Amino acid sequence: MTNPPGTRLPTIAAHLGRAAPSDRVLTRGPAYEASRTLWNGAVTRRPAAVLVCTDPADVQAGVRAARDLGVPMSVRAGGHGWTGSALAEGGLTLDLTSMRRVSVDADTAAANLQGGATAGDLAGAVHPHGMVAVTGTVDAVGMVGLSLGGGYGPLSGRFGLAVDNVLSLDVVLADGSLVTADAEHEPELFWAMRGGGGNFGVVTSMRVRLHTVPAILTGMIVYPLSRAAEVLAALHEPVLHGPDELTVQFAVLTGPTGEPGLFVLPTWCGDPSEGERAVEPLTRLGDPLLTQVGPAALTDMLAAAGAMFPPGRHVEIRPRTVPGLTPGVIDALAAGGRTMTSQLSAVSVHGLHGAAARVPAEDTAFAARTPHLMVENVAQWEPADADAAEHRGWARDLSEALAGEALPGGYVNLLAPDEADQIAHAYGPNRDRLLAAKTRYDPDGVFSATPLP
Repeated sequence: MTNPPGTRLPTIAAHLGRAAPSDRVLTRGPAYEASRTLWNGAVTRRPAAVLVCTDPADVQAGVRAARDLGVPMSVRAGGHGWTGSALAEGGLTLDLTSMRRVSVDADTAAANLQGGATAGDLAGAVHPHGMVAVTGTVDAVGMVGLSLGGGYGPLSGRFGLAVDNVLSLDVVLADGSLVTADAEHEPELFWAMRGGGGNFGVVTSMRVRLHTVPAILTGMIVYPLSRAAEVLAALHEPVLHGPDELTVQFAVLTGPTGEPGLFVLPTWCGDPSEGERAVEPLTRLGDPLLTQVGPAALTDMLAAAGAMFPPGRHVEIRPRTVPGLTPGVIDALAAGGRTMTSQLSAVSVHGLHGAAARVPAEDTAFAARTPHLMVENVAQWEPADADAAEHRGWARDLSEALAGEALPGGYVNLLAPDEADQIAHAYGPNRDRLLAAKTRYDPDGVFSATPLP
């Protein structure tokens, strides 16, 4: 039974006051407002209290307090989830943004990162050692949340998704205990959290595999949207069946002229001379408006993508997973570009192929292992824009236009709670095993980071 909302703030603050310094139990003021400010400026949730965590003991105290008081609880790390699940309305939010330390073990090609570390933190720590980590595409995204939900990124063709590179997790469970989950310790928890997200506990630290590559080549090739049909048709093979070293993302974005264009975004990680030969055909899919491909560091790639999607704007994302660039998908994507209601919006498409597609579906809770495209329909607008309903409608309409071509399920890191049709099938054949793990590790539903069936 939960307490009435009006009683939560003083009760939570008093309870936590016995376990944490008062300056880290926030109920109002500038520090509180900073903790409840997320990447998506449209999120207005207000926790009754925020506990700024600096170590696993703080996390344990927060979890126990939420359970003792019967209040909703959430975890705020990167704060990049567009739905706002990082904030517990009227409840307790554990703020892990002070826990961002990353340590690199070059001898074992692994990194240990705290629960609040971002993709930029990890890439920046690894870079001086001449190695790379598998991340997403944006520097500000929290690595734990990204990885536990899947984690598509520019190196996934060669090294798998971010989830495939997780070696171990230190987790605070619903009873407040701290355990290590890996292939030998708590293996069922380890399996469930790799794809099932933060629905089983709070990750205070994570160990991930690192890689050495000869070079990274990346950049953009921009085509006019009027040529989208022929360019997209030609992209099907390289995106879904190209060499492991070549991961090709693409997007419909507003270009320098103010008109939407088709941006082809290849990343090659391997021998640079082979990379040049692999990327060159992507520059001949039509008459490009711009070709800009060359050597780059992962840190710079993530920062550049992050600058395109800065915090504070209002956002709605409606994803779909499709099997490939069929005529129906091509038509829907091209129409989405033509009808885009905000110059800040985007259609961003990630392909799963290569190493990520060779992981057996049963090895992790993330089961979508056949080659496919994950389409992010990203409506984005400034807070003062009066056309919010129109922008939201554009993202939803494009999602519906793709629905007839879509695979069952969807990418849980981006699904809103109202997308029941995709949530129901998001884990495919792993659904029952995942729900059994939820019952075992969190029978009272303390954690609700991403949607479960």
